[in-house]
Amino acid sequence: MEELNKTYSPKEIESKWYKIWEDSKYFAGKIEEGKESYSIVIPPPNITGILHMGHILDNSIQDTLIRYKRMCGLNTLWVPGCDHAGIATQNKVERMLAEQGIKKEDLGREKFLEETWKWKEKYGGIITNQLRKIGASLDWDRERFTMDEGLSKAVRKIFVDLYNDGLIYQGEYMVNWCPRCGTALADDEVDHAEKDGNLWHLKYPVKDLDEYIIIATSRPETMLADVAVAVHPEDERYKHLVGKKLILPLVGREIPVIADEYVEMEFGTGALKITPAHDPNDFNLGKKYDLPIINMLTPEGNVVDDYPRYAGMDRFEARKAIVKELEENGVLVKVESLKHNVGHCYRCSTVVEPRVSKQWFVKMEPLAKKALEVVRNGEIKIIPKRMEKIYFNWLENIRDWCISRQLWWGHRIPAWYGPDNHMFVAMTEEEAYVQAKAHYGKDVKLVQEEDVLDTWFSSALWPFSTMGWPEKTKELETFYPTSTLVTGADIIFFWVARMIMFGLYEMKEIPFKNVFFHGIVRDEIGRKMSKSLGNSPDPLNLIEEYGADAIRFSMLYNTSQGQDVHFSEKLLEMGRNFGNKIWNVARFVIMNLEGFYVKSVNKDELRFELVDEWIFSKLNETTKEVHDCLDKFLLDDAAKAVYEFLRGDFCDWYVELAKVRLYNNEESGKKSKTTAQYVLWTVLEAGLKLLHPFMPFITEEIWQKIKVEGETIMLSQFPVVDEAQIKPEVVNSFKYIQGVISSLRNIKAEMGISPAKEVKVVIKTSDENELKTLEDNYLFITKLAKIEEMTYGKDVTKPEQSGFRVTGNSEVYMILTGLLNVEAEIKKITEQIEKVQKDLDKVNAKLADERFTSKAPAHILERERRIQKEYQDKMDKLTENLKNFQ
Repeated sequence: MEELNKTYSPKEIESKWYKIWEDSKYFAGKIEEGKESYSIVIPPPNITGILHMGHILDNSIQDTLIRYKRMCGLNTLWVPGCDHAGIATQNKVERMLAEQGIKKEDLGREKFLEETWKWKEKYGGIITNQLRKIGASLDWDRERFTMDEGLSKAVRKIFVDLYNDGLIYQGEYMVNWCPRCGTALADDEVDHAEKDGNLWHLKYPVKDLDEYIIIATSRPETMLADVAVAVHPEDERYKHLVGKKLILPLVGREIPVIADEYVEMEFGTGALKITPAHDPNDFNLGKKYDLPIINMLTPEGNVVDDYPRYAGMDRFEARKAIVKELEENGVLVKVESLKHNVGHCYRCSTVVEPRVSKQWFVKMEPLAKKALEVVRNGEIKIIPKRMEKIYFNWLENIRDWCISRQLWWGHRIPAWYGPDNHMFVAMTEEEAYVQAKAHYGKDVKLVQEEDVLDTWFSSALWPFSTMGWPEKTKELETFYPTSTLVTGADIIFFWVARMIMFGLYEMKEIPFKNVFFHGIVRDEIGRKMSKSLGNSPDPLNLIEEYGADAIRFSMLYNTSQGQDVHFSEKLLEMGRNFGNKIWNVARFVIMNLEGFYVKSVNKDELRFELVDEWIFSKLNETTKEVHDCLDKFLLDDAAKAVYEFLRGDFCDWYVELAKVRLYNNEESGKKSKTTAQYVLWTVLEAGLKLLHPFMPFITEEIWQKIKVEGETIMLSQFPVVDEAQIKPEVVNSFKYIQGVISSLRNIKAEMGISPAKEVKVVIKTSDENELKTLEDNYLFITKLAKIEEMTYGKDVTKPEQSGFRVTGNSEVYMILTGLLNVEAEIKKITEQIEKVQKDLDKVNAKLADERFTSKAPAHILERERRIQKEYQDKMDKLTENLKNFQ
């Protein structure tokens, strides 16, 4: 059997194995009749993206699930792909061109798109190559892109279907507008943040009267576009002014005073300036009273030429100039400080501007009803369950979705306009011309809609468009609906809900059965990771230092279901140390399997002892727990179960016990040695399979050295539970052995005795099972606990000077005579007792003080009582030790 290298080198084995796996097509989604199927579609990263810690967590979870199901023998498919990221990509290309002194308008649409495709080919694959670094076992032959030919056809098909069903419409409405990106944004593409601002109180004079109305506004620059002032119809302060005209300061325009119950009398001054072009609520009032819409800003956020004094000024520059002029003209009454929520573009963080424009919308309410139903009836399971409330709340209060974007990069809306602006919606330009000829009775020239679709529109089709829809493919038949969606909770509205709506609409089926939301990766003090804060490590550097296996395992081990992860590099040390432990123990096992071949072993001739039955019982208990936890998406519990079994049960206990038989050269010990070798090989091989979904690289490398058959561990069978080998009585008996050995080790540690020092031990027990366990496992206990002589029985005499522990029903004594300087030990213990007593007296006094106990919060009292117990337990142990010496 080929040995492992002395030193574990993640860098060396990880780069080697991924290439072999990919070249060998082990990740390929196979379609075998009669097999259950399991599929996941990757949340498509943006083509502008690079790997960050959130990707590491998200893809480690998906890879663990897909590797587990693959080993369980299912037809598995994990679909890779990227999103075209309309706004982000266009911004990148525009910036690249700007460095050459070129604007996109200089190139024109077609040339600009050519440049964007070139950029995509050059930079768009960075993140997919980085995903290979973490071992993501994606079926790369099925990689998709949201603007590839098949997916583009799917986008056009659903657009036409929705339009023909009356679910897509065009209209002039108030939208969120990003002046930087030059496009409309959906409501959920706007990030809100609380900012410090001001409330300016301004005098609007009444025409022909020596009166004025004071209005309060947080955006004084928009007064240039005011068309009315609204008051409540029952407000006694303003009743006499309803129907009168006001003179708009700075502009001189006459605007009416209108009455509407929408106005809150108690808020501000009770008078509301109405600017339909720059506020969504004002827009609705404007429609109600047929008020004009005056726009005072360009799409770039600058003042329009209609106001020469401010023309061309940025909106915030204009604010300063207007406030100054208002102050000089005596219009400004006062300024109040204000905290208010300000919307920002989710892509570039520019302050969003409400803007009236003609856009395309999807009617969401009919689609949302069905999407609510499938979660309520359990067809789709959301994990963790508390996320259902957020999902329900959004869908129950949903607004129509603005799907048009004023960009060039993206899916161009499949609508064409004739000479009289009559619109034709079709799958292709040819179909549009056929429609136009039927409409006009002759050939006419058509012009396609300039706008493109929101990026989230195409990604909402992802679970079925990636599998070939609208064609009827074998992939769709086998893998749709997909099994599981793994994603962050921050895109529940952007993506998850819309996929459910579009899947139900077009496929008449749910798009996935389970949605697993993981938390956000934050830094140690809970901040979201970002480049600007400098708290976001480069995962590639971490992989270079720790290895992908260590990072994957550490992240999964420390991520509780649905909870955010507080990341620090210290977490990765655990994964790296665990990897080293597995490597070293595997190396030891392989070195001791010389001359052993598992297929030639006759199991009937093996001599299984308690320790063997115990490790098989623990293996099957762990296997059962891992199956259960992975099926319930408790990945951290599954990782912990594997860790505790391999590191604790196998490495720390069984391997140490096996040494007793491996190094026994007596003729009678040959059968026992072969048994130990068989169990070591069997448990190591099964343990590697249990660990493989979490740490694929190291497990493949080791498994290749000990395998009997098969090409790769990832296609071998995941361990199956053998209920007959789960033996609670065996586990309890071995737990007693562990207790005896641990007790003796602890006594040595407390007394400052070398762990390697052989000692004499007396164990007193009347428990028949414990006596038999001591008799049957005498050699194991004495070897592991470094015992020179062990006496046990019902009537043994307690030694005069000894360390003492209770294990099960046994009194365990370590004879200390001749091992210690008695006077020095008594002095040391006495000093420790005095120190602990002082600390105990302080906490006792605090808890005896009624003034403290009556006022202290419950968690403080609980903490103090816990400290009290810890000191008391310490005192009891020290007192017992002192008795042993006296």
